[in-house]
Amino acid sequence: MGKIDIGLSMLHCLGEPFTNLCKRLRTASVNHVELVDDGWHSLDQERVKTLAKIAEDHTLVYTLHSPFADINIAAPAEDMRNFVMKRLSKSMGFAGKLECRIVVFHPGFRTGISDFYPGMDWEINIESVRKLLRLAKKHEVNIAIENCPEPFGFLLKDIKQFSRFFTELGEDIDLVLDVGHSNINSQTHAFIESFGDRIVHIHAHDNNGEHDQHLGIGLGSVDWSKFREDIENTPFSGLVMVESIDHLHESITTLQKLFT
Repeated sequence: MGKIDIGLSMLHCLGEPFTNLCKRLRTASVNHVELVDDGWHSLDQERVKTLAKIAEDHTLVYTLHSPFADINIAAPAEDMRNFVMKRLSKSMGFAGKLECRIVVFHPGFRTGISDFYPGMDWEINIESVRKLLRLAKKHEVNIAIENCPEPFGFLLKDIKQFSRFFTELGEDIDLVLDVGHSNINSQTHAFIESFGDRIVHIHAHDNNGEHDQHLGIGLGSVDWSKFREDIENTPFSGLVMVESIDHLHESITTLQKLFT
């Protein structure tokens, strides 16, 4: 295990106006912050300028979570999928201007017609990821794919699915380990053991093992001591990003102590 820094995702204030986000950034207790390019915080050129100035004034380093609401890279309709890819490409462009360390994106998901076309969404998902890798090179950013939670219809949620995906993709891509998501299917240890050399970024939040609650660290069933022990046995060196929606200060402090 290399050097680990603790950061904060701004997901917790996604329901607030962009001006509130800016106020929170100016008083952030950490230097590493993950922006969410979605909802009321969707980026545009002016907002990027504002965020870049805040980063300069307050010594912040950004990562970016790309849009995810209604974003399905495995959408069966080509015109819809083309729109999705354009939106993600635009997000990567903003990330490049903000010098983001990494851009996180979600895998595709099944739709109401998936059962009529067995395997099609899986193949489309892989081809879309290949396109995203090419777009990332164009925008000179690093992207990584996140494991998503049960019980939703995402195509990549567990070890078996990711093993098949990495094999069939045929290209190198990094993994964002979402500990809250992996806790729901009891696979945090398995993800780290199987893909420890691919993990470049971590989302940390807690839950009761059944629902994606984004609780504060230590307020759910995640075994954080075991998580730290497992990560120590990998080459991971990067950010553990608090993605809780409450108890933020306590969560940051808990993780800082855990990795000191």
